[in-house]
Amino acid sequence: MRIFRVTFFNQGKVYQLHAEEVAQADLYGFVEVRGLLFGEHTSVVIDPSEERLKDEFADTRRILVPMHAVIRIDEVEKRGQNMIFDTGDQGNVTPFPGFGPGPAKGS
Repeated sequence: MRIFRVTFFNQGKVYQLHAEEVAQADLYGFVEVRGLLFGEHTSVVIDPSEERLKDEFADTRRILVPMHAVIRIDEVEKRGQNMIFDTGDQGNVTPFPGFGPGPAKGS
């Protein structure tokens, strides 16, 4: 099975998800992500960030991500941690100009 790590910008945050399929969508300008992979919990320790993503994408067959929001797509050997990163001033991820929050009012 092929595994892809998809990193994209969504509502002021950077999402990192793992999926079985990534392709150009039939809808022009979008990337289609299918078969989202989430960890199976075999221990008592549960990661709250992964649970949040699992809840957000529950019962989702596919997601369509705008091409301009995609930061990176990697094919990886094994599934890693699904995460959401905050893009505050302390982060090192700079979104591509043209989407995301605009300048503060009064600036």
